[in-house]
Amino acid sequence: MSGPLGIVAGGGSLPRRLVEVCQANGRGAFVIAIENHTDPATVEGADHLWIRMGQSEKAVQALKGAGVKDLVLVGAVKRPSMTELRPDRKTFKFLAKIGFNSLGDDGLLGAVVKGLEDEGFTLRGIEEFVHDLLAAEGSFGRNQPDETAWRDIRRGIDVVRAMGAADVGQATVIQDGLVLGVEALEGTDALLARCGPLRRAGPGGVLVKLSKPGQERRADLPTIGVKTVEGAAAAGLRGIAVEAGGTLVVDLPAVTLAADRAGLFIVGISHEAATGAAAG
Repeated sequence: MSGPLGIVAGGGSLPRRLVEVCQANGRGAFVIAIENHTDPATVEGADHLWIRMGQSEKAVQALKGAGVKDLVLVGAVKRPSMTELRPDRKTFKFLAKIGFNSLGDDGLLGAVVKGLEDEGFTLRGIEEFVHDLLAAEGSFGRNQPDETAWRDIRRGIDVVRAMGAADVGQATVIQDGLVLGVEALEGTDALLARCGPLRRAGPGGVLVKLSKPGQERRADLPTIGVKTVEGAAAAGLRGIAVEAGGTLVVDLPAVTLAADRAGLFIVGISHEAATGAAAG
């Protein structure tokens, strides 16, 4: 690896954490910051360029000019409509070629990754640089799922796998075998807020969050953080299940402490369980 690490930064704290790792190891970073998505604190002390969504030509030229070879896409970015995008000529030609409106989120992301590789960049996952992010298998804190919760987890796996095959979302909330909600464009936080009023009597439901079958794993892996735990608790859930080795956990100690304080379990389930084998 040579040259600064290129970072296309969306929202949240992970892009800044990656910048700090690059600064600490002396490699340096060049950040493409996206208007209305990237936290301004992300680019502090780092070489960077602000662009609006749709200015891919400007971004590619800047990355090449900075000597970037390796590139990481990290952070939340809400998918825009074509009207909101206002694509430059390069972006418009790319979107017309791939059929922007005919692709789901992962299909679009895969096309973006291929397009960047065609420009000569090597796409890498953030976990290659920040080594404590991937969820491990097993329970994170002191709380454990019981057999009723495991039944909801298994039901959630089936639902998310079906959603993922259609390139729809990464998460669902299940209570007593019933689907209270599924994630689409709104994201996990909004899913949890929607499901709170739908809670039924009895033990609370479970959030199940997994990567999609065949998902591009160098970007947009499922992610949870303290806010996810707080949203799950506010929605009356009793736990969260994520894919071990396939989910990013932002600040594991803080997430575990928040879950313990809220009385929630968090469990990392194996890839085999997440893709259909029996869990529990």
